[in-house]
This record gives sequence, C-alpha cells and structure tokens, in this order.
Amino acid sequence: MRAEMENIAEAVGRTLKLLGQRMDWESAPHRLEEMNAMIEDGDLWSDPARAQKLMRDRQMLMDKVETYRRIERELKDNVDLIELGEMEDDKAIIADAEAAMKALKELAAQKELEALLDGEADGNDTFLEINAGAGGTESCDWASMLARMYVRWAEKKGYKVELQSETAGDEAGIRSAAYKISGPNAYGWLKSESGVHRLVRISPYDSAARRHTSFSSVWVYPVVDDNIEIVIPDNEIRIDTYRSSGAGGQHVNTTDSAVRITHLPTNIVVTSSMKSQHQNREAAMNALKARLYQLELDKRNAAINAQHESKGDAGWGNQIRSYVLQPYQMVKDLRTSYETSDTQGVLDGDIDGFMAATLAMDVAGKSRAEANAED
Repeated sequence: MRAEMENIAEAVGRTLKLLGQRMDWESAPHRLEEMNAMIEDGDLWSDPARAQKLMRDRQMLMDKVETYRRIERELKDNVDLIELGEMEDDKAIIADAEAAMKALKELAAQKELEALLDGEADGNDTFLEINAGAGGTESCDWASMLARMYVRWAEKKGYKVELQSETAGDEAGIRSAAYKISGPNAYGWLKSESGVHRLVRISPYDSAARRHTSFSSVWVYPVVDDNIEIVIPDNEIRIDTYRSSGAGGQHVNTTDSAVRITHLPTNIVVTSSMKSQHQNREAAMNALKARLYQLELDKRNAAINAQHESKGDAGWGNQIRSYVLQPYQMVKDLRTSYETSDTQGVLDGDIDGFMAATLAMDVAGKSRAEANAED
C-alpha cells in the first residue's frame, strides 16, 4: 500500500480512537439499550419535556454509534480492497478504493470536529441575535444579509428556525432580529459566531457608488433545558407589553401582544413579538434564562470568555470577521486567519469552515490575542 494511503489509514484510525474515547465506546451499546427500554415505558410521555430530551439524547447517541461503525467498516473494507487490488494488479480496484479512502478521511475529519462539541451546553438548541451597528441604513441592510446567511446555514443543517422578534430598519433591512435555532449541537456550532461582523462594499444606496463599511453584531446563547435550573425572582424583572408590528391583516396592530422583559440587575433586555401574548411571555422568559445562563458560562469557562472578549459596540476595533466585496472578494476571520474568496458562498450559508477553524483553535487552548500574534 502506498505511503499516502498508509498515512490516511493511520489518520482515520486516530479519529476512531478519539470518537471512541469521546462517547465511551465500551459502554455506548449498553447505554443505548437502556434508553430503548426507557422509551418503551408507557408512562414516559406523561412528562413530555423529559420524553423529548430522552428521544434527542438517544438519537444523538445512535448517530455517534452509527458513525463510529461506518468509519470502522469503510476503513477495513477499503484497506482490504487496496491490498486485494495490489495482489491481483487490478489498478481499477486500487483507484476506486483510494478515492474512497480520501473521501473517508474528509468524513472522519468532520466527525472528529463534531466530537469536540462536548461543552456543557454545546448539544443544546440556541438563540441567535443580530443587531445593526454603526453605519445607518447600510448596517441595517448588512444585518438582514447576516440573518439570511444564518437562516440558510441552519436550513442546510436540517435545523428548525423560528423567528422570535424582528425590528425593521427605517429605509431598508432590519435593525434587529432574534431567532431560536433547534437541532443537534446548534449552540456548539453557532457559539463561535458571537461578535461584530464587518462588511466592505460599494453601497447600493449611494448614488456616487462609493465604498462603505458597515457593522452588525451577532450574539449567541444556549437554550436552557430542564437539566439547568435558572431562578429569576419577580422583583428582578420588568415586563412591558407593546403593540407588535407584522405583515398586515385584519387585527394586526390592534392589541398590545408583544412583550419586552428587562432584567434589572444586569440590564439585559429581551423581546418577543409573535401573535400570542402568552407565547411571547414564555419565549421572552426562555430567552432571558438563556442570556443569564450564558453569563454564568462566561464566568466559569475561559474558552467562552475568549470568544466574547471583543464584545462591545458594533464598530471599528471590535470585529471578529471581515467580509470584503470591494475592491476584492475575501471573507477572513480575524481570530483564526481562516479565509476564503467565495464570498457569495459564505453569504449563502457556507460557513462551516469558519466554525471548524474556531472550534479547533479553542480546543487547542489559544486565545484570540494569541491567534492574532501568530498571524
């Protein structure tokens, strides 16, 4: 077997070892049997929240077990095929097996990164907030472009996207938007996107066709599940109702259905403007709990602190990523130096490479300052 294929086989073997360690492979089949037995319990669905969490945990474990077995099986099959092809001097078999080995290496690398999503809340659903910053109408338009980028990314992942609230810009775009994104490891992937995002382009709103720089901020918070208890005393919050805006209709703007909750000790403000005031109260409280939980994570987790160290005004000096459309095409992350010239692909939601690079940097234990110093 050629040296290149031997190196690939060794790399895939190392990934298998890591995957096994992360999921505790020796006990995984037994844990899966226990979960299956719990699901067959007729009383399980008397507690829907517990049942849904169990179903989600079971599916995640099943996916990990199947991934491990698939990589293990394909590694053995392709190594055997290469050796058979060499014995029989069948170049077609060798070429097919080597191509399959290269594809397997890419799959293994992706699954290895996913296995590193083992933070306290990485497996949770997430809230995503986008706010226009310095730049007026330009930044409002940029905020709407970012919202589209993240919605497309989530849909490609098969995640469920729910719009919690949105405030339109005065002339174009949005001033702010909040989403709930649900799916396996939604928070683990998106947490690296927290920070200020900078856009450089020829303004479509400038009759002189001058180049403009715009800023918008993105903040990500994990949805707090039933395993995490967040108690918020009534005297620490102020709840305001106001008239929601929407797409029109017979009763739109006739009732005060939107809800704004202010957490007085921290001055955190969350809003929800769906149709039902009851739904809005529940959604806003869940968002507030997520924000407070994120504060606690920030205190205890140095890695998350590093991701948020640039938090500040959405303007010069605070950006984590630059999207340059003019005079050249380039998107570059300032923490990892990961970059691509496929700006349209990025704006269409192809941002996994940026997330993977940040995750790998965090696992290596580098701060943003250290990463920049190496650049």
